[in-house]
Amino acid sequence: MKVILYSHLANPDDIPIIREMIQSLQAASSEIFVYSEWMKKIAPVLPEITAFKAIRTYRDLQKHRLDILFSLGGDGTILNAATFIRDSGLPILGINLGRLGFLATLDRNEVARIIPQLSQGHYTVDARSLLGLECNKPIFKDTPFALNDFTLTKRDNSSMIKIRTFLDGAYLNTYWADGIIVATPTGSTGYSLSCGGPIILPESNTFVITPVAPHTLTARPIVVPDNVTLTFEVEGRTENFLCTLDSRFETITADHQVSIRKAPFDLNLIKLPTDNNLETIREKLNWGKDIRN
Repeated sequence: MKVILYSHLANPDDIPIIREMIQSLQAASSEIFVYSEWMKKIAPVLPEITAFKAIRTYRDLQKHRLDILFSLGGDGTILNAATFIRDSGLPILGINLGRLGFLATLDRNEVARIIPQLSQGHYTVDARSLLGLECNKPIFKDTPFALNDFTLTKRDNSSMIKIRTFLDGAYLNTYWADGIIVATPTGSTGYSLSCGGPIILPESNTFVITPVAPHTLTARPIVVPDNVTLTFEVEGRTENFLCTLDSRFETITADHQVSIRKAPFDLNLIKLPTDNNLETIREKLNWGKDIRN
């Protein structure tokens, strides 16, 4: 088994877990690679990490036929890892060294126990759809896609903005709001949920459009098929607006013509036999729990 360890964290409290994980991988005769930027950060507290091969870029990643990427951190680390592996199809296993962990569901104390199962192929791959962005002007360079969500929001002042929205070229609605979110099923439990959007199961083949603080109270989230193209025209009292893909952002103007459609590739998450999406929703959101019971 050929694996890569990916993270941005260098927390000394996590060193025993990482060291145990490396030992378990070596015991399973795994060939270990390490994301180079993380290697630099963690080497002062984990010097043995420098004995492994470093991978710096997406092109370096393509040269090696890797089996698994271990994402050490939280959901944000997985979002960063997505921009690193891009369309390579490399499956990601998220190890939760953070807090909530919707995507990074594997507990840090379970890693050593799980590695023998992984080396024997006792897992499945959960393909998650991505949003792909197209624009008449270059933005987001080589990573114009998002696992969670795309947003258009106001930037320079408190005035609301106007977002004309089209679905496959047909006029849908004009949102007078602080902004708009387009979320995948994976991202439906994030920013969209906090703005009143629905929870969508990963296999639903849909996207949700959720307005942010709409001035028109009848404007509500709408679920659309993921085989459509969404186009946006934005205007407001200022020249600049904020456009985001997951945690990455660009400043745009009314001259930018932005379209969103399903990306031509998926992100693969490793699913262990004990993983259950419904249980994750219940546990992470305390969904359906009543303190009276």
